[in-house]
Amino acid sequence: MYDAIIVGARCAGSPLAMLLGRKGYRVLLLDKATFPSDTVSTHHIHQPGVARLKRWGLLNRVAASNCPPTTQFTFDAGPFALRGAPPPTADGVAEAYAPRRRVLDKILADAAVEAGAELREGFSVEEITTEDGAVTGIRGRDRRGSSVTEKARIVIGADGARSFVARSVRAPVYLDRGMLTCNYYSYWSAVPLEGTELYPRERRMIVADKTNDGLTLIVVVWPQGEFNRVRSNVEDEFMRALDECAPSLAERARAGRREERFAGTGFIPNLFRKPYGDGWALVGDAGYVKDPVTAQGITNSFSHAEMLAEALDEAFSGRREMGAALADYERRRNEEVLPMYEHTCQLARLEPPPPEMVSLLEALRGDPVETGRFVGTVAGTVPIRQFFSPENLRRIVERSALQPAA
Repeated sequence: MYDAIIVGARCAGSPLAMLLGRKGYRVLLLDKATFPSDTVSTHHIHQPGVARLKRWGLLNRVAASNCPPTTQFTFDAGPFALRGAPPPTADGVAEAYAPRRRVLDKILADAAVEAGAELREGFSVEEITTEDGAVTGIRGRDRRGSSVTEKARIVIGADGARSFVARSVRAPVYLDRGMLTCNYYSYWSAVPLEGTELYPRERRMIVADKTNDGLTLIVVVWPQGEFNRVRSNVEDEFMRALDECAPSLAERARAGRREERFAGTGFIPNLFRKPYGDGWALVGDAGYVKDPVTAQGITNSFSHAEMLAEALDEAFSGRREMGAALADYERRRNEEVLPMYEHTCQLARLEPPPPEMVSLLEALRGDPVETGRFVGTVAGTVPIRQFFSPENLRRIVERSALQPAA
């Protein structure tokens, strides 16, 4: 009998297993994959996520994986580009990282095992077992094909947007905004990049980021309705988008070399799921999934794993009733992400910027401090509602108007 069975051992499940293991709980961590292995991902870990890696004692492993840190954002508005560095976190972390998932997920899974969790790779969960309406455990097959049944005080789905656990327990969905975009990406060598580059365009978004081993990750985002056309001829559609939206990046990409096949997806929902019930809970994309245009997935998974670990510790130790602790977990999760969720869904519509945004971008030219705060809204180090309040936007625009012309 385990305290917790966690289905999914990537960037939500493994940190949760690690944190529970460090508190002395008996944890079984399952994944159908084996590690190291890749999965479709934005890669980017914003500064608050990096701060958690540092607090958990894992940042040095990411830094040692030949993945360079970045502090600089270039936000290319078309006629001009804004450059700035997001403010650091409260504990002084100024760097972001974009590691390959084969690197990051292996680091996280190893940390979970080191904390005492039992990891079973190549394990396929086939059934969530119940008794009198409450979840009691799982039934599945190990990598040898043997049928296995295990029980726990709680079963946690950390198994992504298509979560088997969420479907099995019929977790209610709310704030569903549908699917807005699709994307493809690959990796290039010999593509110079100073920091993270963003190219928001009408019906397109281009992102370039540094990752392991000197490679540059380049992502193209299209409206979801274009997925079937794009996937029928990915390379041509990808390079056409670069040529039209980011010609300087296209030139650098052609001067470099693409090192791997394209990866991507047309399945990108935007929704919340109720993340707990009788004997079960959800974390990461299993409980809250959003469009990757703001690259929040990994950072949110770290944060919510920490929140859920705290709630479970309160319940397991008897300090709080389980339902109350998990209800507070849902409340804290939603309070943290709702402003970014609405902002992300708006950006994912890939529409032309409204007049007030055009005025703001013009006002930010030549102001690296406010530009840094602007990109800090995506990094998560500047509150969205604070920066985009009418009073703050008016202050930025009015101050810009008082500056002498260049």
